[in-house]
Amino acid sequence: MRISGSLLALAASATIIGCAPSPDAAPKRSLPTDSAAAATPVNTPTTSGTTVRSPAMDALGDTARPLLASGRTKHDSLAYASAVAFGRRMVAKWPELPKPLAGAVFPAKRIVAFYGNPLSKRMGVLGEYPVDEMLAKLDTTVREWQQADPGTPVQPALHLIAVVAQGAPGRDGMYRLRMDTALIEKVYGWAKQKNALLFLDVQVGHSTMQQELPRLLPLLARPDVHLAMDAEFAMHYSKEGVVPGKRIGQFDAKDINWVSEQLRRLVTEKKIPPKVLIVHRWTKPMISNASEITLDPRVQIVMDMDGWGPPWQKFESYRDYIDLEPVEYTGFKLFFHNDVKHKDALLSPAEVLRLRPRPMYIQYQ
Repeated sequence: MRISGSLLALAASATIIGCAPSPDAAPKRSLPTDSAAAATPVNTPTTSGTTVRSPAMDALGDTARPLLASGRTKHDSLAYASAVAFGRRMVAKWPELPKPLAGAVFPAKRIVAFYGNPLSKRMGVLGEYPVDEMLAKLDTTVREWQQADPGTPVQPALHLIAVVAQGAPGRDGMYRLRMDTALIEKVYGWAKQKNALLFLDVQVGHSTMQQELPRLLPLLARPDVHLAMDAEFAMHYSKEGVVPGKRIGQFDAKDINWVSEQLRRLVTEKKIPPKVLIVHRWTKPMISNASEITLDPRVQIVMDMDGWGPPWQKFESYRDYIDLEPVEYTGFKLFFHNDVKHKDALLSPAEVLRLRPRPMYIQYQ
């Protein structure tokens, strides 16, 4: 999908198909039966003798067979069973999670976030509806997730694209547009109305996180403001000069580690609770050297399965790009419109919650 140079056409930056099979995707695996998967305990002993809750979050009957809503296809069912069973096996190989610090969001809560930019109706739910209607819809969605997993409190959030990839170079040739402070403060005010978190999402274009993050640090010094970085529109690593949206971009572990280091320093200096860092991913090349991402309790990293498509494709993407390269916490994105383009019903909280590790960050566009 092409991205035009106008601000409102930046909606395209949020709707490029994210679940198309990648040339270097993991090979298809045989489909193990779900009943063969062993349950994983909720708590996992650590080498220090303390206990950290497993990323599997198994409070919801982990031995139950995967259950899809009626009307799903056979392809959906097979992909679902494969993803659930593979995820359960991978939980045993998951890195030991840092012991959460005081005030950490995970694993005490699950985040449910609405994504977008209020300057465009096409970029996501955040700008699609009048504010009061959007916030009411967020309330409803939060209730659905709370009912699906009563044991894990739901933390609402608004996820603002604060630096938006562009199809035109702009005055500085960086192919990105920075939202001004007034807009960010307006969305922050909406979040405060619902005791919600605010995420600032960065699509760097031809810029870098080193150039974009410093201006956001004063906002990130607030305890309820967190960060996201979108590899899709990071046009480096052999993509120099490519217009965002023409090819899928990439971040390396060193980029993520640099950002995490800045957030760790901020948490220490400001004496604030840990930050959440969302990293979007829906192909293998989008994140290189994922095994080298550094974990630290001051920054909780979420690898977010960000693609849209039919249920089977979303399940396979979660298996191949989130489960296969474990980092820390996991996320899952749902699209109110693109996921249902071919008359597939939107995945329900109950369906998503049987994936393993159980996603702790849920984003709606």
